[in-house]
Parts: sequence; C-alpha cells; structure tokens
Amino acid sequence: MRSRRGRAAIATLAVVLALTSGCSFGPPGPDQAGTAPNLPGPSVAATASASPGGEQEIAVTVLAKGLEVPWGIAFLPDGSALVTERDTARILRVGPGSDADGLQVSEAARLTEVRASGDGGLLGIAVSPRYATDKTVFVYYSTSTDNRVGKLVLGKLVQPIVTGIPRSAQQNGGALAFGPDGFLYAGTGDGTPAGSQAQDPKNLGGKILRMTTAGKPAPGNPVKTSLVWSSGHRNVQGLTWDKTKRMFATENTQPQFSELNVVQKGKNYGWPKADGAGTAKKFTNPLAAWPTADSSCGGVAALETLVATACLLGKRIYMIDVTGNGTVLGKAQELLTGKYGRLRALVAAPDGSLWVSTSNQEDAGEPDPEDDRLIRLVFSDGGAGRS
Repeated sequence: MRSRRGRAAIATLAVVLALTSGCSFGPPGPDQAGTAPNLPGPSVAATASASPGGEQEIAVTVLAKGLEVPWGIAFLPDGSALVTERDTARILRVGPGSDADGLQVSEAARLTEVRASGDGGLLGIAVSPRYATDKTVFVYYSTSTDNRVGKLVLGKLVQPIVTGIPRSAQQNGGALAFGPDGFLYAGTGDGTPAGSQAQDPKNLGGKILRMTTAGKPAPGNPVKTSLVWSSGHRNVQGLTWDKTKRMFATENTQPQFSELNVVQKGKNYGWPKADGAGTAKKFTNPLAAWPTADSSCGGVAALETLVATACLLGKRIYMIDVTGNGTVLGKAQELLTGKYGRLRALVAAPDGSLWVSTSNQEDAGEPDPEDDRLIRLVFSDGGAGRS
C-alpha cells in the first residue's frame, strides 16, 4: 500500500454529528502528557444531551490536511503532537501554534534508516515519560530486512534498541506506547500466511512486547529473559490503557474478524487457530470482534468507560462502553462512518478529546484533495475535550 501523492496545505473544518449512545464522560484526569494546543474551534457549538441513552453530539474539527499516510500520534509536554508518516519516514510536529488555516505543521525529523514498502515504514511513536529532561522519543520502523524499535532525540540519528522483529509485505504490526507501569510496549505482526510465528515463543512476530527504555525485557515479564508479554496475535496496530490500567489492543488483517482484545500477562490470543470469538476455546477470546470488511481496525483509545477504535476497511470508529468488571455494556456505536474514508491512528489527547488520522493516501484509499487529515473529536456529554 503505497502513498499516492503529497501535499503541504493545512486548514480547518468543523461539523457536528449526532451519536446515539449511553456513554458518559467526565472531565479528563490529571494531564501526564502535556497541555492542550491552541486548537481551532468548531464552527458550530455542540449541545450536551440531558438524558442518558439519548442523542449525544460530537464536534468534529479537521486540524491539519495534506499529510501522507499519518500512522502514529504522540503528544509532547507543550501540547504539540508528533505524527509519523509511514511512507515518507517523516516525523511531523503539529501545533501547538496555529494560524488562520489550522494547526501549524513542520518537519521535526526524517529517518533515513526507514525502508517503506507494503504496510511497513515509519509506524508507531511514543514520547518518553521523562521527555522534559531526556528529550527522547521512541519509534517503531521497518528496514529492508526487519522491523525495529528505536529511540532518538529529534534531529539526531535513531538508535535501535530492539531488532529482528519479522518484516514482511504486510502484517508488520507497529503499535508503540508507554504503559501506566512506565515500561514500553510494542505490538508486532506475524507476517506469514500460515501464522507460524505468532505461536513460536522464541519469535518476536505476532506478539506484544514489554521492555525497558534500553530495549531489555521488563521486570515481571512472563519469562524474565524474554520481551514477550502476550502471544498469538496477527497484526497489532493499536495499544491503550483505561483509567483502571486495563490494557487494550487491536487485531488487524485477520481474514474473518478484526478484534479488540483485553491484553493480560502471558495470555495467548489464538492466531492462526483462532479468528474472532469462540473459535478455539483454549485461547483468550476478544472483548469485541467485527467482520473484517466492516472494520480492519488500527488505533485504539480509552476515555472514561469508553473504548474506541478506528477502522480502515470499515471507514468508521467503533465505540464500546466497558464496565468495571470488563464486560461490554450495550452495543457498539459507530461514528464518522464513510465520512472521511479510511481511519487509522486514534489517540486520547491531553485535554480529553480524541485525535484520529485518515489513511487515504495509499493504494487502497480514494483520497480527496484534502487528504490525509488529522481530526479532533469533542464529546458534548460531560465536558470531554474542553480546552
């Protein structure tokens, strides 16, 4: 899946969409990632719903345009966002400044080590929890022979800390995020038609890895000499945690179903023997699963009791309400279905809003003149996303 073309223009657009949902969102918790950037506002203000289960409005603002396959999003302490472009190998800085056209976009780094092809390239990005002092960011990227996790100070060369993650035309994984325990997690892809790597405990493919910032196995891993936290994955492209420190991951490009999993230490999620729920009882079932044609989900984010995931083939966001004991309340709600095309990255911003990226500048997409875009969602109920 290659990039179609590049653009540099940025602008804003705002619409208000109605969503039928029983979810409720309180004010965002203490900010650990930074302050909100100086955001352009929606042209129409959303009105909160007064009744649970009623109509909730969501303000949608296009923050930036003309990007090329934006894959990962992470926030700096000043409220600006770092955004990776898969095929150009650029790290873009978005905000915190803005002008009449939207948030300012500039190139923060370009990684010459990256070799982009298929769904490989410059993928996930995570900001060091100690960024204020170490100025370090972490990236997941593809070379011609493998996938790697590396660290860098913006403007300097990347230093690989994990190498040898299997590389293939597709199913390269790429999710990267710091957990609430302070350790770095990476989601990898199996990358083989038969799924032979996901069940091999000695292979890094088809796994979620947990590591120190030096790329070593983190204390408390299932096997103390191994990076592997969980196994049996097809293609992990999204990781997040909710306020209870429960971990969620997306499963992308399985033939039948795209999954949203609750990830637990040492669990096996079944690929290639399991695809969706109930297909192999000895493996861990997903929290939710949708037919691949309606989903193929990438990024995932959590806000209060809501867990949301952005979908490529489905061209929508699925949102589910997860109770304290881990069960799904009601049916999944849909947002932005077909309105912006393929959706990939999805993250919770420091101000409690959601940021989502489109992925139309690739062979499977149908880009319009504004693609690719970064979009901000603000929920009217409970004040999420207030700035």
